[in-house]
Amino acid sequence: MRTNTTATVLLAAAVALLLATAARGDGGDGGCGKEDAAAGRDRARARGLKIAAFFSILVCGALGCGLPSLGRHVPALRPDGDVFFLVKAFAAGVILATGFIHILPDAFDNLTDDCLPAGGPWKEFPFAGFGAMVGAIGTLVVDTLATGYFTRALSKKDAATAAAVADEEKQSAAATQQHNHHHNHHVVGDGGGGGEEHEGQVHVHTHATHGHAHGSSALVAAVGEDDKETTLRHRVISQVLELGIVVHSVIIGISLGASQNPETIKPLVVALSFHQMFEGMGLGGCIVQAKFKVRSIVTMVLFFCLTTPVGIAVGVGISSVYNESSPTALVVEGILNSVAAGILIYMALVDLLAEDFMNPRVQSKGKLQLGINLAMLAGAGLMSMLAKWA
Repeated sequence: MRTNTTATVLLAAAVALLLATAARGDGGDGGCGKEDAAAGRDRARARGLKIAAFFSILVCGALGCGLPSLGRHVPALRPDGDVFFLVKAFAAGVILATGFIHILPDAFDNLTDDCLPAGGPWKEFPFAGFGAMVGAIGTLVVDTLATGYFTRALSKKDAATAAAVADEEKQSAAATQQHNHHHNHHVVGDGGGGGEEHEGQVHVHTHATHGHAHGSSALVAAVGEDDKETTLRHRVISQVLELGIVVHSVIIGISLGASQNPETIKPLVVALSFHQMFEGMGLGGCIVQAKFKVRSIVTMVLFFCLTTPVGIAVGVGISSVYNESSPTALVVEGILNSVAAGILIYMALVDLLAEDFMNPRVQSKGKLQLGINLAMLAGAGLMSMLAKWA
């Protein structure tokens, strides 16, 4: 878990650094897009809106990500309850719409912009669609390889534990036989009553060993092989999903922080706050099902909540040199957006919706099946409506 979190932090830092470097206006672009960017500038008013956006997005992200965790205190929101399936379906619809409606169109716009060089390859090949495909296939590969790796590691650990218990039982049996053999000779030779004491010792020793073996078996039985594999699967899903969210969250934050137009920022504050809350619900649901330790849960939630606000801070810091219409910035943003779109579309369809829709609990309840379909459509519909402002 710590390795994955470190990789996520490094990825976010790399994306921010890459965008900050690419955002500087290219020397030969003729100031493309600078005239439009200069229109409606009001630095003082924009700064106030950015501060509001920073805290609003931070709080909404924490609320969304923390909502599924209430299942520990609210029985209706427990991971095995019907309401939780509805919440996850709604959040999965939000994530699906984020990929299709918000990010992928932006990638096409970036990579077909008029500010890109006319003689370049960007308008001759659908790089945005290609990037989304690469993102989806890459997620599939990472998803399956990570799940396979951890499953094999878990199997090896279980096999080693079973072998250790078996060896201990063999050693205990051999020691017991040797002790019984010695005890029999002692009884025949002395005929005294000391044998009862030895017999008691033998009984206690074998019982303790037998209890240890049963304790290990009971632990495996309590957890269950299927439950362990399901939990492992949810851990991989939650970590890969957070990686996908991080990429576009950094881009969104930097773009908002670098903008100096209050009329552009104002609708983004509300839209991105809801956007962050809904995405947080989806990620929070996966984190709860993954059954992480408290420290890991806090780390993942904090990182999700802080990614966009930190992106805003970075955008504010580079706003004096940022030119989102420079060819390099357009290409970098377009490629990152397209890959992020592919990741989120794959995660929403394969790891979130398909898994829950095919769950035996859902399949056995007609009303629940109808409910999660409606919840998914509601989430996708509401997130699609936000595309008018963000």
